[in-house]
Amino acid sequence: MHKLLKSILCLTLALVWHSSIAQKVDRKSLLGNIEFLSSDSFRGRKSGTEENIKARNFIKEKFEKLELPTQYKNHEQHFNFESRRDKKTIEGVNIVGFVAGSKSRNLIVITAHYDHVGVGRPVDGDSIYNGADDNASGTAALLALAEYFSKNRPEHSMIFAALDGEEMGLQGARAIVNDFPFPLENIVLNINMDMISRNDNNELYASGTYQNPDLKPILEAASSGQSPTLKFGHDLPNTGSDDWSKSSDHGPFLDRGVPHIYFGVEDHPDYHKPSDEFKNIQPDFYYQAVNLILKCTIALDQELLKE
Repeated sequence: MHKLLKSILCLTLALVWHSSIAQKVDRKSLLGNIEFLSSDSFRGRKSGTEENIKARNFIKEKFEKLELPTQYKNHEQHFNFESRRDKKTIEGVNIVGFVAGSKSRNLIVITAHYDHVGVGRPVDGDSIYNGADDNASGTAALLALAEYFSKNRPEHSMIFAALDGEEMGLQGARAIVNDFPFPLENIVLNINMDMISRNDNNELYASGTYQNPDLKPILEAASSGQSPTLKFGHDLPNTGSDDWSKSSDHGPFLDRGVPHIYFGVEDHPDYHKPSDEFKNIQPDFYYQAVNLILKCTIALDQELLKE
């Protein structure tokens, strides 16, 4: 009888915990941010364009409103890289904020790229590649997580980095690992979000547990019974394009020996097309996915401290 009561109590507490976390992400703000960043006025947010600067300033204003400290002047980490197409030098800018941990100076680095591919070949008369899923979705989620942890202090210190130049060769991620404001060995985990707003099978992937198997039980426990279904995979070596290990901004962290988890969905018909627009995301899936990522991040923050 006592065991039964204890089990019921544990289940009740778990349900309360999951419910309380779900209420922490503001749905209206989340959807408003992804819609705004993927609107035609940003013309695809291509690195080096005025519209990319406009997106950068929007993110920076959000960080400033949250009063996030930073190790960079005006939250901006500047870097230069060469365009692969025309060999021109492009200035990229990462936007970086910081939240001090309550129990550890070690770091969890949360990343999402805010650039996309800009204006390109017209498809059905539309030449603006809006990049709603890729990756206004990750950027808006980054802002939601930054807001949550600025108000609910994590155990680890956290860096929130909106990265530039991903579509041109993971340039922002390369820049931040090469000019990181703390020793890289202080990073216990990189959590990267890229394309998380739609999936017809109601599945979100957490890639990276092949390289970091100790993280899988933590994620399984945090995601149990949740929607969308958290899947694992896309991280096996020698599987070609099915291996996502270096397909987004977690790649340069992996190259430097930093553990990572990459949250993303499998490609859809609108990937890198003008039709990757806000009207084609799945709002319910997206909202639930960001809540799930938040739950997983909280669990990782707590459990990694015990190791």
